[in-house]
Amino acid sequence: MKLDPIDLRILAEVQRDGRITKVALAERVGLSATPCWNRLRRLEDAGIISGYHAHVAARAVVSITLIFVEIKLAGHRKPDFDRFERAVRQVPQIISCWATGGSIDYLLRVVARDIAAYQEIMDRLLAEEVGISRYFTFVVTKTVKDDPVLPIAEALRPPAVAR
Repeated sequence: MKLDPIDLRILAEVQRDGRITKVALAERVGLSATPCWNRLRRLEDAGIISGYHAHVAARAVVSITLIFVEIKLAGHRKPDFDRFERAVRQVPQIISCWATGGSIDYLLRVVARDIAAYQEIMDRLLAEEVGISRYFTFVVTKTVKDDPVLPIAEALRPPAVAR
């Protein structure tokens, strides 16, 4: 789906405020309400807008420890990756999992009430024999930036020409 500058403005606005009214959205992007609504529906139908969510400050609700984990698998065949990914999807405390290129196979973002609870998660994965050969744990001591808003307009801007 080809996106034009108005589509990008719509995306930027709904990322900043998912509860924005259709009238306010139309005003901010420079359209009347009906064409703006039609574009918004098209972006939703295409799966470009996959949902509207509240960003909850988890630490304001409950005491948690945030951990990043590098995972290296023992095997590197498709069934090895599939088995590991199935297992990860079953663990609610693993809130993100990315397959990576390079020296590690996966990077996980895990939340747990404390380090002991995190270690229970890892022990369970190891006991289930999902193919982990090594893992490296990094405990987050301070969040410097955690912005869920993607800089869409910046990412799609043409690169500057070197002089």
